[in-house]
Amino acid sequence: MLGSTLYATTLLIASTLLPQMQGAMSATQDEIAWVMTFNILTTAVVTPMTGWMVARFGRRNVMVWSLFAFSVMTLLCGAAESLEMLVLWRILQGGLGAPVIPLSQTILLDSFPKRQAGMVTSIFGMAVVIGPVIGPTVGSLLSELYSWRWAFYMVVPVGLACFIGLRLTLPKDAPTGRTALDWTGFLSLSLAIACVQLMLSRGQRLDWFESEEVVVEALVAALAFYVFIAHSLTSQAPFLNLRLLLDRNYALGLVLVAIYGMLNFTPMVLLPPLLQQHAGFPDSIIGEVIAARGVGASIGFFLAIFIGKVDPRIGLIGGFGVQVLSGLWLMSLDLNVDVATLMANSMLQGIAVGVIWVPLTLATFATIEARYLAEGTAVYHLLRNIGSSFFISLCVAEIVRATGTNYGRMVEMVSPFNEALSLPWVMGGWTMDSTAGLARIAKEINRQAAMIGYLNAFGLYTLASALAVPAILFVAGKARARNA
Repeated sequence: MLGSTLYATTLLIASTLLPQMQGAMSATQDEIAWVMTFNILTTAVVTPMTGWMVARFGRRNVMVWSLFAFSVMTLLCGAAESLEMLVLWRILQGGLGAPVIPLSQTILLDSFPKRQAGMVTSIFGMAVVIGPVIGPTVGSLLSELYSWRWAFYMVVPVGLACFIGLRLTLPKDAPTGRTALDWTGFLSLSLAIACVQLMLSRGQRLDWFESEEVVVEALVAALAFYVFIAHSLTSQAPFLNLRLLLDRNYALGLVLVAIYGMLNFTPMVLLPPLLQQHAGFPDSIIGEVIAARGVGASIGFFLAIFIGKVDPRIGLIGGFGVQVLSGLWLMSLDLNVDVATLMANSMLQGIAVGVIWVPLTLATFATIEARYLAEGTAVYHLLRNIGSSFFISLCVAEIVRATGTNYGRMVEMVSPFNEALSLPWVMGGWTMDSTAGLARIAKEINRQAAMIGYLNAFGLYTLASALAVPAILFVAGKARARNA
């Protein structure tokens, strides 16, 4: 539990530190973005290797030493003196720590009887969901009081304590004997994931398919994914066993967890820059808004303990339904929003996240054999991470596109030839008589154009929530899953 919380804490911790790190490293906005992009990429690439690593080295060794290496890399992230070294340590931090979360879930599910799976999954979900709330909240506070480095340093002592605890208590186990890594499957999947993420991260800046780089990344991703699918279906021992997708609940669970990943982190990434840059909120208030999501998630997981005892589809429909309501609420906000409204909406999102996690996990793994659990959970968390990173990239691209488009349209109206602007009750305190007056108008137009972009992103968030509901209707009920 503690290891999962620590790893989840660092997933989004850099999002609040990017402005400080950019200044400290004398980097451009594009350059500092690699600090997050490469960490997400490496996590996505290494997570599917968890099943092979457990088979090769044993569950205990992989869990213990992954956590130790993750703690050391986190220390080096805080001590980095150049952008190149910071990106390198973030790559190693994501890659070496990637097995921690899927292995934590596997160990917990194996350690308790099946009748307690709902309670265990609920408690584990708190680590996965509340960790990314703790990271930006406490990290931004420490960076404000000291420097961005302390946001990384705070993780290290807890990580080492967790390493010692696991080293002393985790039962020893022997490798299962399957030691050959399917390099064709691994490399093709890794290349496909990396190219798609790069395409989404850089597409808006490079004008999408007008750029040769984006075209090449799209073609390579499509070819690599084709090779991965063809090889996995014909190989005797594939990197990932695609035959698990014949299990209906597992296949639908992967679709739903990808949507869950889209919805989980997106508001926490989008709201801070909106509130800080355009609404004028201080960092401390933004931290309170994010913390309210953690409170809501705790309530949601508590409710999920009881909801998990009934048909999982009830909890899933209820949770995604609450997500739709929170999305519609976000779409009605403007730049004059008050803190109480933001905290209430954030808490509502947290409740939905907590309610969804337990029935989703129970329904997904209800009919999976224990020997496939490590591999199954690795793919499960891989799609959660991919859904999150891809959707965040799409939302950011839409915000940038809509801001530029709407700014261009609105500034056309600011002209001495616009008769409406000559009316005193239209202009109010704005003026076009000086450069300073025009600058103030331009700043306000940029704020409003950006708000339209954010509302479009919240619309995508709401649409994704609604699209999950039809898929839930095909999930097998509790009795059928037990008998399958």
